[in-house]
Amino acid sequence: MAHNKKSGNTVSAVLKLAEPYARQLGFTIWDVRYIKEGSYWYLRIFIDKPEGVTIEDCEAMSRAINDPLDQLDPIDGEYCLEVCSPGIDRELVHAEHFDAFLGAVVNARLIRPLEDGRKEILGILQSYEDSVLTLETQEGVLLKINKKDTASVKVCDDYIDIDEEFEEEPEEDE
Repeated sequence: MAHNKKSGNTVSAVLKLAEPYARQLGFTIWDVRYIKEGSYWYLRIFIDKPEGVTIEDCEAMSRAINDPLDQLDPIDGEYCLEVCSPGIDRELVHAEHFDAFLGAVVNARLIRPLEDGRKEILGILQSYEDSVLTLETQEGVLLKINKKDTASVKVCDDYIDIDEEFEEEPEEDE
């Protein structure tokens, strides 16, 4: 299966096509990815809305863009279209994602380990400027990490017992 068009061009074309349909249905596009897994190519469109995304939302978006996507034909060869939610442990990819989750607990997986051997950093996202994220670790240390040195940065909404330093409000004595 030949894929002559570059992934970046495909993603840009699909994003441009999908955004008006998403808006019309009340969604925002969180991300678009065109990736190969095994011998199959996947076009994944991640949609979001404030109250969360349902399976019905994914189906509605998929139905809305299926025919226009076929007409645009941005991809040479076969692929599988998937419309999905970014999930509770969503990956932060674009600057606006980092800005929206300032103050949140995130897990940064690094491409290369730090001097102490760690490849994963759990901390509070303090800032994101010029593609550099600043995380405050459980120990209270501020780490600056270049986005290009990360394999992924994900929100940890389900992380429990991170440490008292990470609680927003102190516990009241009864």
